Amino acid sequence: MTRVSCKVCRRLGFSVCGRVKCALQRKPYAPGVHGKGSKRSRPGSLSEYGQQLKEKQKIKFLYGLRERQFKNIVKTATAKKGTENTRKIMELLEGRLDNVVYRLGFAPTRAGARQLVGHGHIHVNGHRVSIPSYEVRVGDRVTIRPQSAVRSVFSNLDERLKKYEAPAWLALDKDKKEGVVSSRPNVSDVELGVNVSTAVEFYSR
Repeated sequence: MTRVSCKVCRRLGFSVCGRVKCALQRKPYAPGVHGKGSKRSRPGSLSEYGQQLKEKQKIKFLYGLRERQFKNIVKTATAKKGTENTRKIMELLEGRLDNVVYRLGFAPTRAGARQLVGHGHIHVNGHRVSIPSYEVRVGDRVTIRPQSAVRSVFSNLDERLKKYEAPAWLALDKDKKEGVVSSRPNVSDVELGVNVSTAVEFYSR
């Protein structure tokens, strides 16, 4: 999954595409017959199951995950007793290499970051990694492959990074265009606009 249609954003009432000019801003209602004026578009019309499904879909599309991928993340996070499920799930989601590339500002969207990783433009600790779901760890150094730095996809990166601030758990060197995972993601610093607990309840039925 490399691109999310804005129809998905409008259906969920939440921008998951990551684009500045998301169609949801112009048309803040669902597409088609369930759109503006429809009973199904009114707030509070979703059942508990529907709300759980909606929150799950938000996270899936936001991070570009397939159903099995997200289900496995939830399963991994809830396998160990005594762990805080929401925190662990967010650590697993934010710790994906494609998300780290996005959080470092190397790509304007997660979909773009996923393509950079998949096309082999990203190094982790000096080695090329082309698996978007690769789990980075504290201390890992994420850089742009030297041979890729001159490609057009990075042509305006310097300008973008001037105005960009990476989250506190990532140490970004804008001049070297590299980042180090300095700590685990702090859930309180991750503002997604989704209810992770509600999404997890979908799999607890």
